[in-house]
Amino acid sequence: MSVTDLDIARAKATMPLAFRAPLSVRLRRAALWAGFLGLIVYCIWAFDITPARIWTGMQRFGDVAGFMFPPYVWKSWEAFSEILKGLGETLSMAFLGTLLGAVFAFPLSFLGAKNINRLPFLRLSVRRGYDIIRAFETLILALIFIRAFGLGPLPGILAIAVSEIGTFAKLFSEAIENTSEKPVEGVKASGGSRAQQIRFGTLPQVLPVLFSILLYNFESNVRSGTILGIVGAGGIGFLLSDRISAYRWDEAWSIIFLIILMVYVIDFLSAKIRARIIGDWGSAK
Repeated sequence: MSVTDLDIARAKATMPLAFRAPLSVRLRRAALWAGFLGLIVYCIWAFDITPARIWTGMQRFGDVAGFMFPPYVWKSWEAFSEILKGLGETLSMAFLGTLLGAVFAFPLSFLGAKNINRLPFLRLSVRRGYDIIRAFETLILALIFIRAFGLGPLPGILAIAVSEIGTFAKLFSEAIENTSEKPVEGVKASGGSRAQQIRFGTLPQVLPVLFSILLYNFESNVRSGTILGIVGAGGIGFLLSDRISAYRWDEAWSIIFLIILMVYVIDFLSAKIRARIIGDWGSAK
């Protein structure tokens, strides 16, 4: 027996409350939408976002963009090699920072995984430690390390490494928690120790995921390394900031283009590596 539109209309007329949310739910939704819209209106007012200001800014941006064309072409190897050195420094900062962060985060991640660490107090304390580390933005850490170690790539490497410890430890521990217990139980049934259960039951499942996380964060850190260079942590960002300060917009655009090209190449290569290690969606169909 099929239900017709007429039957539904009769049911709505007979029991209207059964076809709509209760009054308390509707009031709560209305209050949430009102608060959300009110926050948007307040931000527009507080930040002085007006059509006139946006129009003026777009005109100025057009003038700046006009200065960037045609792009600058370096006429000597000495000048171009300085740019290549900056790109290499940014790439090295991202690589070393990511590597150091992963080295320290890997053992910490086991302390934060509930299927490895069965002590709730210790596990939760370690997880709150992750949050404290992640609360410090990489740029703030770079400014602190520049004050301590001076200008150059070293503060950038340390800033990325410290920031990545909290991020990697959290992501690694979540990946470890999502592994299957069946391989672990198999190792345990064959007489394996707790360390052997982790080594032969948990790690083979989680290592491809950890490597994928490393590659993705490395791509992100290459972009972060550019920003760190602007505040004095070396790399291509320092050269870009210098060209912008000197109003050499055409050369700044050429540097930006090289940064985009470098990020694209890294993204392409890391995607190939991830597909080689953990497969792609096509193989799962």
